[in-house]
Amino acid sequence: MATGRTHRPATRSRGIPEATVARLPLYLRALTALSERSVPTVSSEELATAAGVNSAKLRKDFSYLGSYGTRGVGYDVEYLVYQISRELGLTQDWPVAIVGIGNLGAALANYGGFASRGFRVAALIDADPAMAGTPVAGIAVQHTDDLDRIISDNGVSIGVITTPPGAAQQVCDRLVAAGVTSILNFAPTVLSVPEGVDVRKVDLSIELQILAFHEQRKAGEDAPAEGDDPEAPPMRATPASRKGPDGDMPAVMPA
Repeated sequence: MATGRTHRPATRSRGIPEATVARLPLYLRALTALSERSVPTVSSEELATAAGVNSAKLRKDFSYLGSYGTRGVGYDVEYLVYQISRELGLTQDWPVAIVGIGNLGAALANYGGFASRGFRVAALIDADPAMAGTPVAGIAVQHTDDLDRIISDNGVSIGVITTPPGAAQQVCDRLVAAGVTSILNFAPTVLSVPEGVDVRKVDLSIELQILAFHEQRKAGEDAPAEGDDPEAPPMRATPASRKGPDGDMPAVMPA
């Protein structure tokens, strides 16, 4: 079976925009769900709704793949699953190494969805000597001292970092030196990598902060401000300035 070390996706050479590449997994997820329900064809509107994009953008994205559908019929679900999987490189075997086998690393190791999407957890690595040899998801944890050998023996080109932030850059450097060219970083820190190495960052705290922002905004829209009377007449405009400890101050301070 081909491995990620010897075969790489051709999306860049084919000129597919990065924004389109980022949406391909969304289409694949929606198409896989349709395939599991034995749905033979799907319209661009139906698939766009399932993927959370607009249909015009979907049709433009698929044009980069050479898929235009059939008028009055739509897209062949099984063929699109194959086509997108091939474009993403998921028809190959991608050995993955997870470094940092704490709660998050162990949870990822136990996630059953990787194998069905073309990813095989080939190695689990941790800096704690007490973890060495401990089985997690049926795989024995190995020590970071052997990282170079582990990466080489398993042909790993994708590394997942789930270490504390203080250790992430050092782990990243070692993975790159060992030949890893793609890194998924769960550590809450920005990694520096040389040209030719791709990094995708997953920061759960940032995603939660963004949700908190939207929750606060929704709460502000739903609840009237303190002292507001919805039946009161409009307030008069306030003076352009007011007295402060140093004299007049504008009502709105400049940024």
